[in-house]
Formats: sequence, C-alpha cells, structure tokens
Amino acid sequence: MYARVATFEHDAASLDQMVSGVRDDVQSGPPPGLEDAKGFMMLVDRDKKKSMGIVLFDSEDALKKGDEALNKMNPPTGGSTRRTAVEFYEVPIQQMD
Repeated sequence: MYARVATFEHDAASLDQMVSGVRDDVQSGPPPGLEDAKGFMMLVDRDKKKSMGIVLFDSEDALKKGDEALNKMNPPTGGSTRRTAVEFYEVPIQQMD
C-alpha cells in the first residue's frame, strides 16, 4: 500500500470551509482520477491552522494517477489556504478497526 500526504496551511475560516467541502466531496463519491483510492483521512490541528490529507492506494501506478488528479485540485494561489508539501510513503503496516 502507498500513501500520498499533503500538508496545508489555513486561516481559521478557510480551515472550516475546507473540512466542510472535503466532507461533502467524500459523501458524494470519489472525484475523477481517485476511483482507485482505498482510503482517505484528514488530520486537523486548529491551533496551528494546519491540516493533512492522507490518501491510500494499493499500487504505485494508482498513487501516480491519484497524485495527478489531486494536483489539479490544489487550492488557488493567493487564497487563504495553501498547500505547503506533498510527500509519498510506502505503508508497510496498516490496521484500522
């Protein structure tokens, strides 16, 4: 399994907007290009006004396809949310109950 981890910085209002928007997107099904995603998590640190989006994929090919799709969803420049990093990881152990 592989993970794409994107880190974002926000102001307080844009953080709440992003959480709400992602929640709506997740409920309506995967966006184009993310059909092969196996899981998603969003981590939020409200004190630091930061968030992380973690998307899991079964293969490196699916990760690359998902990365292309997610790069097209990057927040607009000049806004109050900005993506500060994208990193890729192998996930040798995963357990969720």
